[in-house]
Amino acid sequence: MTPDEVANTAVKYGAHGIAYTYNEPSIFIEFARDCGIAARKKGLFNVFVSNGYDTPESVSMMNEFLDGITVDFKGNAEKEFTRKFIGVPDPQPIFDTLLEIRDKTKIHVEITDLIVPKVGDDLEHAKKLSKFVYDEFGPEMPVHFLRFHPDYKMMEYPSTPVETLEKHYQIAKDVGLKYVYLGNVPGHKWEHTYCSECNKIVVNRYGFNIREWHLDKNNCCEFCGNRIPIEGKLQEGYKQDRFQFVS
Repeated sequence: MTPDEVANTAVKYGAHGIAYTYNEPSIFIEFARDCGIAARKKGLFNVFVSNGYDTPESVSMMNEFLDGITVDFKGNAEKEFTRKFIGVPDPQPIFDTLLEIRDKTKIHVEITDLIVPKVGDDLEHAKKLSKFVYDEFGPEMPVHFLRFHPDYKMMEYPSTPVETLEKHYQIAKDVGLKYVYLGNVPGHKWEHTYCSECNKIVVNRYGFNIREWHLDKNNCCEFCGNRIPIEGKLQEGYKQDRFQFVS
């Protein structure tokens, strides 16, 4: 497909944007840029799900078209886990990428962290990662702790216990982060967005679905008026079936 065909297909199926994910998007950064520029011309947003292992040149290219990025850590960015299971000698370049994005772009950033039981669930490293986020990005940076499930070459490890995820959540909150989430646990109370002032649910979620939205047109809490750092607005038809098969 050409970049224009990618953008046109997204419009055809009623998408509001394009997510570049599953394959690391920076390995096809030039094509992603061309698609992103074509998408923006049609009013679509562009987001990356990335491992964050990028060069400054790649970050500069992202700034030409990208609206948001989630940088996906694994195993709390613990160095030995990174070496053994990801195949890179040191996670430091990922932290460097985050600072490059912060300092040289206006791209919205969120952090995810896949918690792998037995080998990538150390709470001290979770605290270290959370403190980095707090110190460098402030208390409003969203952090998502994701449940691992056995697959492919890691079938010998069990799914992450929910209790382990809850401990990670509490550590991040204790550090001072206001918007902490648990992922891959549909129905958990910490899927939702809570107002950091009145603690009421302002975005109620179940998995990928939004069930309630209690933000005004300025993304302020409808209960107390506190500004919630959510980008964009709720799209019409958000309760409709959002999954379609594309031929």
